[in-house]
Amino acid sequence: MASLHHRVEGAGPALLLLHAGVADLRMWDAPVDTWRLTRTVVRCDLRGFGGSALTPGAPYGDAEDVLALLDELGITRFTLVGASYGGSVALQVASATPEAVERLVLLAPAAEVVQPDPSLRAVWEEEERLVDDGDIDAATELNVATWLGPDADDAARSLVRTMQRAALVQQIAAGDVESRELLVVLERVTMPTTVFVGSHDLPFFVATARELVRRLPHARLVELPWAGHLPTLERPAQMTGLVLEALGG
Repeated sequence: MASLHHRVEGAGPALLLLHAGVADLRMWDAPVDTWRLTRTVVRCDLRGFGGSALTPGAPYGDAEDVLALLDELGITRFTLVGASYGGSVALQVASATPEAVERLVLLAPAAEVVQPDPSLRAVWEEEERLVDDGDIDAATELNVATWLGPDADDAARSLVRTMQRAALVQQIAAGDVESRELLVVLERVTMPTTVFVGSHDLPFFVATARELVRRLPHARLVELPWAGHLPTLERPAQMTGLVLEALGG
């Protein structure tokens, strides 16, 4: 199994970052400058994003890939931050290896704890229609408009546009590839957990965040009245500090 494209920066206790499904490891560029002062920050591109290629016809598992990367790097204890789809992968990792994860931070995570609502299904359907029509630029703009809240500046929108378009191109070229998931048992996710969600996000993610906090053994919810789906890109300076606090300083 080829290693995921990744970067390791800084020194200190290990901090693993898992990106959103409209992004790649570049979504963490701003906070890493601060976090690497006190931690060894590991960030990777999941398959089909950034520098981690999908192999047509070759099944894979994102959580399995992440665990293999940690093993390759010799990391046995770490804190974990996951955004959106990366939050789903983070839950799989934390459920599989709860003894290894010291703290968990989830930013608008995806999780199978509530049913997708009509607004989310409408985004999926419109994206699928645009991709089927070959209009990658329009599909990209749909995602930029959907997933960034009102506080996102032009630089954030440009970065998401770049990351999302590259991911769509790579994933369309690879075709249908089977992706495995590890079973998530929420009762096993026993480490201190903070879940952030924005009031401007789609209702599915607000409901998911609240339900996760209700069901996880040691979780707290932080609702951000100003935020959309990607708060670390919308107010990077503020979120750099809030996430660091959630990780214990």
